[in-house]
Amino acid sequence: MWDPATYGRYADERSRPFFDLVGRIAAENPSRVVDAGCGTGELTAELARRWPQAEVHGFDSSPAMIEKAPAGDRLTFSVGDVGAWRPERPVDVLVSNAVLQWVPDHRDLLPRWVEALAPGGWLAFQVPGNFDAPSHVLLRDLCRTKWLDWLGDLVRHEPVGTPVEYLERLAALGCRVDAWETVYTHVLQGDDPVLGWVSGTALRPMLDRLPPPEREEFLGDYALLLRDAYPRRKHGTVFPFRRIFVVAHKPSPGRVGEDH
Repeated sequence: MWDPATYGRYADERSRPFFDLVGRIAAENPSRVVDAGCGTGELTAELARRWPQAEVHGFDSSPAMIEKAPAGDRLTFSVGDVGAWRPERPVDVLVSNAVLQWVPDHRDLLPRWVEALAPGGWLAFQVPGNFDAPSHVLLRDLCRTKWLDWLGDLVRHEPVGTPVEYLERLAALGCRVDAWETVYTHVLQGDDPVLGWVSGTALRPMLDRLPPPEREEFLGDYALLLRDAYPRRKHGTVFPFRRIFVVAHKPSPGRVGEDH
């Protein structure tokens, strides 16, 4: 179960990749925009501001997140599964922000999502690329210790692809693709800030499974490891975070050669 308050603790840092992603979408006047895995919807509302004539819809699998969503004119929300979603009509812009890493077979969604686009439509998504960072390596190692019986099956290694892999997959579907990666160097404040960060993301499956006493013990074990890996400095705790971005443009009829 997602906790909107925990996830939103570092809202400014979490939202920056969204704006970097959307800034590369060159759609001029889309009529239908969808945010797949919209969370609490604040960033979905930014899509409505970006394209003031568009009908914007966001959906997320978490009812708790959708309850926080700011529905309004041209802006609607619903509970839905990213893996099962199919639009009722073609979409001009489809955005997925930091969601596909939770979908094991998300590569198989890409052909369906491209098919869902209207001619000339845009698909844009970004995913974390930090699964070899200390935060995740230490978490995997910890789950294999005394916590193996509780959490061993939750260990995930590389749930996302590389920018080149996504580019090749989408180019093979006839799209013009822009794929890149960025490492953000966040400076986090407070006590155990990296633990606070991952508590809203990578730690969710573990925290949901463990009963309260074991949960607190597990968090204590993990916090000690993180303090060594990410020491607190005078200016704060430095937390590098790699992100992978993909923007794909589906060509309009008669413009295939131009887009390739």
